[in-house]
Amino acid sequence: MLILSGNDPFPRVCVCHSSGTNATEETTVPSEPRLSRSLRRMTDGRDGTPRTNGSDTPLPRTFFDRPPLDVAPDLLGRFLVRGTARGDITVRLTEVEAYAGETDPGSHAYRGRTRRNASMFGPAGHAYVYFIYGMWWNLNLVCGRDGHAGGVLLRAGEILTGREQARERRPAARDDAELGKGPARLATALGIDRDLDGTDVCSGEQGAPLGVRAGRPVGAAAISAGPRTGVGGAGADHPWRFWITGDRTVSPYRAHQPRRRQR
Repeated sequence: MLILSGNDPFPRVCVCHSSGTNATEETTVPSEPRLSRSLRRMTDGRDGTPRTNGSDTPLPRTFFDRPPLDVAPDLLGRFLVRGTARGDITVRLTEVEAYAGETDPGSHAYRGRTRRNASMFGPAGHAYVYFIYGMWWNLNLVCGRDGHAGGVLLRAGEILTGREQARERRPAARDDAELGKGPARLATALGIDRDLDGTDVCSGEQGAPLGVRAGRPVGAAAISAGPRTGVGGAGADHPWRFWITGDRTVSPYRAHQPRRRQR
């Protein structure tokens, strides 16, 4: 449940969920910020089509130079652009998860810096790409202060342009909504691999391999929050997964399944 609170220039919301008792745990995350006039012009026209003069504006590094819990819901509706030799693939982000680094038991950085997770320690506005289950790549955007790990996992999105490339990489998708429905599917559709780890997503350069643009941000009323998919242990109940309510591209929630020890 999203609850508006406070009267500061960047209103926040409390994400509340039942902890299994009469008590309720609250986590503070940002709601829709008070937008400047120039940023308001980035949003949709009345017919639902993007105003490209604003939606194509690259997000500055200061957007990512905030805690992951602030950045994550603010990424919903933004455009992720994957530049390829065959043209751009543009994705409207619909589902994300926040990871708070060394203080987060669910984070790769919880036990400190390694060669694998080095990109997660900054600077902000870069990609953190990792391999999972020996099969799939996942794409994260690094957030927060340089030297302090933090990131947002991109879990799902709607492919807006470059669908032909995405379909070639995801031939098993039954329809376009499934092309980027889930973090591994999204990364596969975009052709993400280890070579993109550490890539600057704020360069703003034409033809850059990765970039994030203003897109069509959504307000707090359109955002749902809940536990992160597949996270167990102390961080299992953190409501740090955010998605656009009712969007067909959002992946289903799956609770953590402990691995059975082989005898």
